[in-house]
Amino acid sequence: MDGDSKRRGFTRASWANVLGNAVKIIVEGAAGLLFGSIALIADAAHSIADLIASVVVLIWGRSSFDEPDDTHPHGHERIEPLTALFVGAVIALLGLNLLYSSLEGIVFGTDVTFSYFLFGALLFAIVDMYLVYWYTEYVNADIGSTALEALATDCLNDIYTSIAALVGVAGILFGFPMLDPIAGGLVSILVISQGVSIGRENLDYLVGAAATPQQRERITETLRDHPDVKGVHDLTVFYDGTVLEVEVHVEVDGNMPFRQAHDIESALVDDLRNLEDVGDAHVHLDPSGIGEWKDQPDRWRADGTTSAEEGE
Repeated sequence: MDGDSKRRGFTRASWANVLGNAVKIIVEGAAGLLFGSIALIADAAHSIADLIASVVVLIWGRSSFDEPDDTHPHGHERIEPLTALFVGAVIALLGLNLLYSSLEGIVFGTDVTFSYFLFGALLFAIVDMYLVYWYTEYVNADIGSTALEALATDCLNDIYTSIAALVGVAGILFGFPMLDPIAGGLVSILVISQGVSIGRENLDYLVGAAATPQQRERITETLRDHPDVKGVHDLTVFYDGTVLEVEVHVEVDGNMPFRQAHDIESALVDDLRNLEDVGDAHVHLDPSGIGEWKDQPDRWRADGTTSAEEGE
């Protein structure tokens, strides 16, 4: 997908989350207020924060698809994990609030009038959030947005909290009202865990965390596959937003014509940029054979040995 198509898909999925949360708030809030259900009112209040997060993603997240400009010469990719980090923080805070409400219900008990309308409102909320979750994941399959993935995870959290409220309402029906806060407490722990997980992942994107050893090896193998490459050293791979940026020195024959060296450099940059997760690459060519880099710990030579192996 090109940039405009990704932006349109991102916008549609964001709007689906905004509208889905708004409808859920109206239905659950009305039923909760009418019959005095703390579980439904709490679930609707939880969705208010979800609605705010969805609006933030809708307004802010689209900027990640803007082209580089004078103020952001490397693009706007870091805006996306920033919005996802915000969603993760909201999820974790809501989980803590839900845990507090659950403990309060266990200690002081609950007071609610049973009605099958409560079941209906919760079933509607579950179906509503599942449809929003499915559509968000469907759109994001072609976009790969961490912000949309965070919203999809939040939809699952909404489903879990609604199921917990459903269990609580069922407990009231069968004379076990304590099921409501107990189920809510168990789900709140899951919600907190998912919020922290989303936050940690996107914090790595924002602070420029290093690539995994597997990603570094894949990049090195791509460079080694070129027949004119004699060695690789000073490889640095880090996250710039949600994509990887590569900086590397590659050794080639120092006697080759400058135009040929330029073509090799361009080909290597293209090969790296075509790798999954790699956004940009910077390749510096060095003449091989002068031994200047023999002590580099991560240096690879054309004969397949490394600097460490060379010294053994």
